[in-house]
Amino acid sequence: MSVDVKVRDNNIDSALKVLKNKVGPTLSAVKDRKEYKKPGVRRREEQKRNTINSIRNNKKNNSRRSYSKMSKKKYAA
Repeated sequence: MSVDVKVRDNNIDSALKVLKNKVGPTLSAVKDRKEYKKPGVRRREEQKRNTINSIRNNKKNNSRRSYSKMSKKKYAA
């Protein structure tokens, strides 16, 4: 497996980001296939990941909404 990334204007940081985005999914797939997991275990881990992500997304969305509500009230008066 070979992945090529072009470095432009000696900007190595952006090239590393591109490289990680290209290689990341394949590495995680290899890690998942490294050992066998029962279907129930796999399902529980997926549910746990989903709940963590939903909590994180709810926190982000709620903080944005509260800020916009505050700014509307501030200028409405």
